[in-house]
Formats: sequence, C-alpha cells, structure tokens
Amino acid sequence: MAAKTMNDLFVRSLKDVYYAEKQINKALPKLIRQLSETGLKQALETHRGEVEDHIDRLEQVFEHCGTPPRSVRCEAIDGILQETREVIEEIEDDKVRDAALIADTQAAAHYLICRYGTLSAWAARLDLKEAQALLHQSLEEEKKIDHQLTEIAMQTVNKKAA
Repeated sequence: MAAKTMNDLFVRSLKDVYYAEKQINKALPKLIRQLSETGLKQALETHRGEVEDHIDRLEQVFEHCGTPPRSVRCEAIDGILQETREVIEEIEDDKVRDAALIADTQAAAHYLICRYGTLSAWAARLDLKEAQALLHQSLEEEKKIDHQLTEIAMQTVNKKAA
C-alpha cells in the first residue's frame, strides 16, 4: 500500500518497527547464549525485557491509530540479524565474538533510535499524544542500551578482545 498521507506513512513505519522488534526479540536468546562477558549478558537480558515492552507499546500505538498490529518486512533489520548470525558462526574467539556482537547489537539499536525518533516526532505532529509518549519511552530505552553497550565495550570487552 502506498502512503498517501502522513498518517499512512506513520502506520507504515510502525509496521516496520513492529517487525524489527519482533525479529530482535526472537534473535536475542541465541545471541545472549553466545556471549562470554557476564556484564554484557546481564545488560542484554534486561534489554530483552524492554524489547518485549516495546512490542507491547507498539501494539498500544496501533490501537490508538485504530489499526490492527501488523508487520511489514524490514530489510534493514534482516540484514543486521543476518550479519549477527554470521558472526556467531564464524568467530571462534569468545572475546572477539563479544566485541562483534556488541557492534551488531548497537547497529540494531541505532536503527531503532532513528525509527523511534521519527515516529515520536510524527506522532506529535499528528496530535497522537499517547502514542508519542509510548514511542518516546521506547526511544529512551534504545538510547540507554546503546550507551550501556558502549560503556561495556570500552571498559572491558574491547580490551579483552584486543
């Protein structure tokens, strides 16, 4: 369906993010099992719960828009997750794999930061105040995990991998 209005574009982008979050939620358990750094595992276990909250919030946003929650394939997140699967298969050194998986996880977070930021701004413009608040909450959680991963990488993982 072609987007004819700002609302159409908003809903189309919601479907993209909904797909992305659901794919990330499926991929996180395997990714977490591959990690060797305890602090990194804990951060991503916590974030896994946040991803589930993001999915719930997106379903609430769909409800506010009067649209059933549906996904549309997101090639960007599929590419990031494919790269993650390759890292898991190809890198044997646990410490180097941890560093690579942080980078892949941050790539997904950066994609979602971009999307949630845009959706939050569009919701505000469309006067969808409750939707805007829900989207902004997920945006802030994505920023938080990105910051945490940077700290973990700089303080421990990258040093061990080097």
